[in-house]
Amino acid sequence: MDVTAIIEPLNDAQREAVTAPSRPTLVLAGAGSGKTRVLVHRIAWLIQVEGLSPQRLLAVTFTNKAAAEMRQRIEALLGFPTQHFWIGTFHGLAHRLLRIHCAEAGLPEGFQIMDSEDQARLIRRLLKSLEIDENECAPKEVQWFINAQKDEGRRPPNVDDEGNAGRRQLIDLYARYEKVCADSGLVDFGELLLRATELLVRNDDIRAQYQNRFQHILVDEFQDTNAIQYEWLKLLAGSTSVPFVVGDDDQSIYRWRGARVENLHRFQKDFPGAAVVRLEQNYRSTETILAAANAVISNNSERLGKNLWTAGDTGELIKLYAAFNERDEAEFVVNRIVDNVEGGMRRSELAVLYRSNAQSRIFEEALLIAGIPYRVYGGMRFFERAEIKDALAYLRLIANRDDDPSFDRIVNVPTRGIGSRTIEAVREQARQAGTSLWRAAATVITEGRLAKRSSGALWSFLKLIDRLDEDTRGLGLDEQVKHVVHASGLIAHYGRDKLAGESRVENLQELVSAGQGFVPDEESELTPLIEFLSYAVLESGDMQAEAYEDSVQLMTLHSAKGLEFPVVFVCGLEDGLFPHQRSATDAAGLEEERRLCYVGLTRARKQVYLTYAEQRRLYGTDNYGTPSRFIREIPEELLEEVRPSLAVSRPVYRRGAIDRTEPGGIKLGQRVRHGKFGEGVVLNSEGSGAHARVQVNFERTGTKWLVLAYAKLELM
Repeated sequence: MDVTAIIEPLNDAQREAVTAPSRPTLVLAGAGSGKTRVLVHRIAWLIQVEGLSPQRLLAVTFTNKAAAEMRQRIEALLGFPTQHFWIGTFHGLAHRLLRIHCAEAGLPEGFQIMDSEDQARLIRRLLKSLEIDENECAPKEVQWFINAQKDEGRRPPNVDDEGNAGRRQLIDLYARYEKVCADSGLVDFGELLLRATELLVRNDDIRAQYQNRFQHILVDEFQDTNAIQYEWLKLLAGSTSVPFVVGDDDQSIYRWRGARVENLHRFQKDFPGAAVVRLEQNYRSTETILAAANAVISNNSERLGKNLWTAGDTGELIKLYAAFNERDEAEFVVNRIVDNVEGGMRRSELAVLYRSNAQSRIFEEALLIAGIPYRVYGGMRFFERAEIKDALAYLRLIANRDDDPSFDRIVNVPTRGIGSRTIEAVREQARQAGTSLWRAAATVITEGRLAKRSSGALWSFLKLIDRLDEDTRGLGLDEQVKHVVHASGLIAHYGRDKLAGESRVENLQELVSAGQGFVPDEESELTPLIEFLSYAVLESGDMQAEAYEDSVQLMTLHSAKGLEFPVVFVCGLEDGLFPHQRSATDAAGLEEERRLCYVGLTRARKQVYLTYAEQRRLYGTDNYGTPSRFIREIPEELLEEVRPSLAVSRPVYRRGAIDRTEPGGIKLGQRVRHGKFGEGVVLNSEGSGAHARVQVNFERTGTKWLVLAYAKLELM
């Protein structure tokens, strides 16, 4: 193979990295700078130019997709297959090592790997066998604790209880869990890395064998490595192998799952004299976008430092929109999406990014109204999330005791000691009598067919639903929802999930906001709750595009890493939301939030829209936030403020000026008449176009929100 074919497609910095001498090398690869190309061409260089046998190198990635892409590109460049190369994910390569040395690793030859669900089921069985109430010790919390300890390389005897009784119980459960796994020949994902590391630590001959074998170790996304992954790599490298790691400290955004950005700094200490190569030329974004991203990330103090640049176009200014509230924000985004699609862009080329999963609801609603297909990337639509479906099931059962699917879903959620035998007895009674599960449950209790404990647990559930019904009568829809998600125990239940608990609780709180913003049909005779439940069903079953369809992409900023789009909307840029409130006083957390903003900006190729709301109803609370500090960190000359265009005239206070739009429209403070509610005064407004709403204080019926397109208000 001609050497020029390996280095000709590369820029100067990429060539420096690919042809680096055989010594430890850290490649700081900025967003869109061609890091995968460097890794692939480095492997080709080692094999074709330096004569390295493919069996003498190890290449590590974080996902199977990335590993497959690396293999394909190497095969295309070298012209021969790579099935015997040691290229794979951390877990995949550790598994391969353990299969070869299962006896030395203390594993049976036919050991089996558990996925996350299998692990959770095993933990539930363990808790049940110990008669530990899942309400007091949630399986998800135990699972998170065990995995977190393994990621740090700690076995039960090495975990400090910190003088905490709850932590002592978790350590004990960790030890018992390990025994069950050992007796059953099972390993979880965390065990693969921990066991493979221990194998190298305890077996000098095996460690020496692989240190001698793997002369070159290449690692992708090095900034995302956790403690045990770094330790494993360090052991494999020893003092003879040449590590070549590629990463970007400015894109380290997974601290919450154990990633340690400091491993990039540690690498230079553990491998003295390591070369550092910076890949700063970006092939994705415009000069304007990169200037904004550089300006934001420069405010982080703990970084190795680089400055992205491009030989491409300057591009358009970054558009900044100050919305009145979250509905106005969503409508602005959807209107810009329509403009871009009408201009010839595919819907899949547009991405809406947000900090919290709960923010997706309002965008989903706006896209549904506009008839635009969308896809929630890397997650479920709002009304399809488990915690939301649980809350809706409580509300449905309150509204209709004969709703069997809802009864079945929540009878033991949160867990309350109602086992499968009890539920089957209820189902059998329902089948025989031809009644609902609710009525059947009452029958099996009154006829004494259950054990005392089971009967008591089932009776408590029935009484809970009755009490929720009684307590929420006469309350507004949002207050009904708020009371149910708390009094049912769902908030506490999902809050115990250490990994995703915060997001799930935020989603439940956002359901309260959905209730607050819901406008019932004025002509309907149904209760607001029944209407809302119907709306939720319709929302969850329509317009969700399949992965292959041309659809707008909705996703969290975390999910967006590694992706790119011509047009990106970064939404909800208010202090307390983004950066998140929990990071306000945490220096390390704030720096990670800033890296997340950097990731969001650098997803865009041509255009970035930044939006924030002056008022936002989120998690069931009205917030009057200030624009995110990340907006203030972008130089003004890179920003273009976009002014709203409203069907409702209202003052907009911005930089000392008062702007009014459409002077012929309805104004705040104006008296109006409604055919059903009579006369009133306009107090507030939100949104624009056909979906604009006004808040009117009617003399006879009090304050109501009305959609202008349907209200038929008469000006007084």
